[in-house]
Formats: sequence, C-alpha cells, structure tokens
Amino acid sequence: MNKGHIFLVFLLIGIFSYCVSLKKDSSDSVRKEIQKNIRELKETVDVKLLNAAQKGDVSDLQKAFLDARLAYKKIEWATEYYAPGTSRHLNGAPLPEIEVEETKTFEPAGLQVIEGLVFPFDKAKKKELIKEINVLSSKIKLAENVLNEIDFTEAHILLACKHEVFRIISLGISGFDAPLAKSSLPEAKVALQAVLSATKTIGHNPVMESQVANACKYLDEASDFDSFNRMEFITRFANPLTRELKRWQDELKIAPLETEQALYNNAETLFDKGIFNVSFFAGNSEARFDTIKAELGKQLFSDPILSGASRTCQSCHNPELAFTDGLAKSPALTPGTFVKRNAPTLYYAGLQQAQFYDMRSPSLENQAMDVLANKDEMHASVEEAAQRLNKQAAYQKRFKLAFPGMDKQIRPRYIMIAIASYIRSLAPFNSRFDKHMRGDYKQMNGEELAGFNLFMGKAKCGTCHFMPVFNGTAPPTFTTTESEVLGVPYSPNANFLDSDSGRYSHNKIDQLKFSFKTPTLRNIEITAPYMHNGAFKTLKEVLDFYNVGGGAGLGIRLENQTLPTDSLKLSNREKSRIIAFLKTLTDNENAKERQFVRK
Repeated sequence: MNKGHIFLVFLLIGIFSYCVSLKKDSSDSVRKEIQKNIRELKETVDVKLLNAAQKGDVSDLQKAFLDARLAYKKIEWATEYYAPGTSRHLNGAPLPEIEVEETKTFEPAGLQVIEGLVFPFDKAKKKELIKEINVLSSKIKLAENVLNEIDFTEAHILLACKHEVFRIISLGISGFDAPLAKSSLPEAKVALQAVLSATKTIGHNPVMESQVANACKYLDEASDFDSFNRMEFITRFANPLTRELKRWQDELKIAPLETEQALYNNAETLFDKGIFNVSFFAGNSEARFDTIKAELGKQLFSDPILSGASRTCQSCHNPELAFTDGLAKSPALTPGTFVKRNAPTLYYAGLQQAQFYDMRSPSLENQAMDVLANKDEMHASVEEAAQRLNKQAAYQKRFKLAFPGMDKQIRPRYIMIAIASYIRSLAPFNSRFDKHMRGDYKQMNGEELAGFNLFMGKAKCGTCHFMPVFNGTAPPTFTTTESEVLGVPYSPNANFLDSDSGRYSHNKIDQLKFSFKTPTLRNIEITAPYMHNGAFKTLKEVLDFYNVGGGAGLGIRLENQTLPTDSLKLSNREKSRIIAFLKTLTDNENAKERQFVRK
C-alpha cells in the first residue's frame, strides 16, 4: 500500500469517526435537553402544583396547573414518540382504560384527570386532587427513566418532531387535551418551541427558526380560543414547517426511517396524497394491500356467489351512496324485518383499528366473515363461498394472480383478504377540503372556512372526529380507535334510548353501555340518515343534538355519557357554517371513478 492509499484510509477513518461523534453529540444534547425539561415538569408538579392544592387557593392552583401543562408540552414530542405507554399516564384522556380481552378497567391518571378537579375546584375533592398529583409525579419519574435509556438518532428526532406538529394541528389546537382550561394556544406555542429546540441538536435551520417564530407570534396574537383561525394557522405555518423539516432532512441526507407506521415517514404534511400506509391496518403480512387483491375484492363485492343467493355486499353498501343504503336500518333477509343498525359508509373504513359500531371485529377480514355468516345479512359462510368459487376457472385464475403462494384451492382467508383490500382502497382523500389543504385555496369559501374553525374549536367536533380522517382513530400514530357514549335517542327529540346497548352487548363492562365507535365524517353529506340507529335524518338534527349536550340535554339519564353534557351554545348560523364545512369532505367523483391508495 503506497502513502497515498494510507492517507486515504486514515482520511476515511477520520471522517467516519467525526460522523459518529456528531451523532453521539446530537443524541447526548437532546437527552440533556429532555432531562432538563423533565426536571422542570417534576418540580412544577411536586412544588408549585402540590403546594397550591394543599393551600386550596383557586387562583394559585389553576395557575400552577397551567404552568405544569406548559412544562409538559416541552417534553411531549419525546414522550409521545419514544414512550407512548408512559405518556398516556401523563396526559391521557380522563376516562378509564378498558382492557376488553380481560374485561377489566383501569382508572385514568395524569394532567387531564387533574384538570377536571381544578376547573372548577371543589374543596371537597382536595384529598383526591392531592392523590392524583402524587400519582402524576411518580409517572413523570417513570418517563424520565424510560427516556434516559433511549438512543436519540437524528432520523428518529426529526420524525418525532414532525409527528408533534401533526399532533398540534389535529389534537392540540382543537382543545382535545385541555377542554376545560382552554389553554391549547399557549401550549401549542411551547410545543413548537420544543420542536425547534430538539432540531437544533442536529443543526441550525434559519428557515425553521423563522417559521416557528412567526407561528408563535400568530398564536400570541390570538384573541381567544373560540375565535382562533385554525385554518390559517395550519396552512400558513404548520404545513410549511413540516415541509421544511422534510426538505432539510433530504438536504442533510438523513434517510427516512423504514419502520412500518400508519403514516409514510417521508410525508411532507398531514394532508399529503397517499400519506397513509393502509397495510399498517392489515392483520398480517399476507393481507398487505395491493391493487390486484383490491380489484379481485371489488368483483367479489358485487357478486352474489358469496351468499349463494341474490344478496351481495353492495346490497347494503351502494357505491352511489358512499357505500351506504340511505336507510335508517338495512333490510334483513326475512321480508319486512331489518338488521339491528344503520349501514355505515365503507369509505375510509380501512383506516381504523376496529370494525362495526360495537367494535367487535379487530379487522376488515374478520368483518367480512361476520357479515357473510350473519343470519340477517347473508346467512352464508366463507367456507361455502370458497367451495363455489373453486368451481369457477376464471376466479381460480384471478385468485392465483392475487395470491401467488396459494395451492390449487381458494382458501376462505383469501376471500376475506380480497374484500378487505377493496375496502382499504376506498380512501381517495380527494375532497375539496383535501385540495384546499394541499394549496388550492379556491376550493373552500368563507362560510366553509368558518365552519372548519368552529368544528375544530368552539363546537369541539374535532376532539372526537380527528383530522384528517375525521373518525375516532387518533393521530399521528393511529393505533387506537375510540368509542363514545352520546346518549343517542330512539328518535329525534325522544327522551329515551333504543334497546341497543352497543359495545356492552359483547363486553359486559358498565362503562361500555350504549358506547359506539366514532365513525368518519367524510362523505357525511351523502350518508344520511345518521347515528347507529339512523335516528337523525338531517345534519341539522345531528348538530342540534350535540348543541344541547347529547342525550343529557334531551333529558336522558346516562351516568356514563362521555360527551360533555353542557350546551355548546352554537347559533343557527354557526351550525349552518359547520354543515357547510362538512360538505367539503365529500369525494364527489368517487362513485364513478375511484383512485386506489398507494401500495
């Protein structure tokens, strides 16, 4: 080896060592930043909040609580990404955690539970408040231990920061985790500053620094929570910020992570076309989405060969009605009778973690099997359907193409996977709302924009119907699908429920009585009537129901109602604006020409 070669080897070793050193410095820097912020949070909780609770002064207590929430927002980007299980105990929903498989419930804990004891403060619950503060303190220590063990790579930091911006616009500014304190806007500012601080451990980006500064200024200038212009905040500040994050990552040549998640890791904004990895929601690797399976499923969807009679999937899910049937409840096989519930839209059904209104099915594959076997719907079986399909050479050929590893027989599971794949393809994200969020600002008018801001703010719709799917599957991880107890009446303005107990019929847990999955609002304009029982014929009736506080507002006594029981105090014009916005979620061309989601 000559001197030139030796020099080159040492140069390469030096460069490699330097790069390794930079990565280690970045990881150490972000860890120190997190440790500092966790100490601040723990001190705020252990000293300021606990002392204020012991003294019982309402003003001091509420201020200390708000300080604790701001301190938490400094670490949220890290806890939610690296330690989601622990993060749930720091700032999870103030509802019992239910383990359906074990028929057990666990009491909630964290800042949102404390918020309910502080806004308003009831001195009679002082001991309970102090107990919850001590529990929170222990969970903060647990989060600290978890985060101390993390290796903070640059790719993970950048993705965690992007997810935090997604979380701010979909959950934060809607008031999802601070509905009583209404402190979401100052919290969004702190969360954005924390994102910027985390990225500075990788390097300085003057464009991002300017973007965050401008976004924080905009948040500071907001007059109040209800009137905040969320659409302008998202389109002017949040979307450009996540685009810049992606551009900067490319410039730094930091490869996107290859881990399988609900959102593709190379996405620029939460509203990118094809951002969803629908295979993430599939039950196994064999069920991974591809267009060949979906096209086969499309053919099966409208073929009576599945039922062996005249019934098809399309009998209750008509593409021209956004895959509903326009009826309160679908006709059963016995003439003159009906099934138990309303036929929901199949659009975007693949982007959730549970199927059916009662969430009894964990996947679309299981749902297909259940519908085939249901005595009121198809009264067949997937095994019998497979036998009929095996007798047709054309289907044999199509199944072999879709499932290259299959033997000579069409197996029942292939039928379920094909139908599920077709349903997963029904996620076009091509509404006027989507186009507006991607930069075509002529798509939505002033009334519709005002409706969006009401939806995401004062009306609190966005705290259950999460953007961008507008269903109950929470972004940005989309790992949990929620249900709610609304107190839906038997008919409009009735003061009693129907006999359908919802999730409780399959899981005998008291909190699940009359609990139903939160469905998507996309294509809501053409999927009337509404609710699990088709009780409401118009969107106005739905808005009127929510406006009075759900079932409680109609005089229905339901101790486990999860929908807030107080009136939203929406005017008729505000309700009309919300409805105008909801109509922008219609995918107009989908019934005629559907575009498949990205493979």
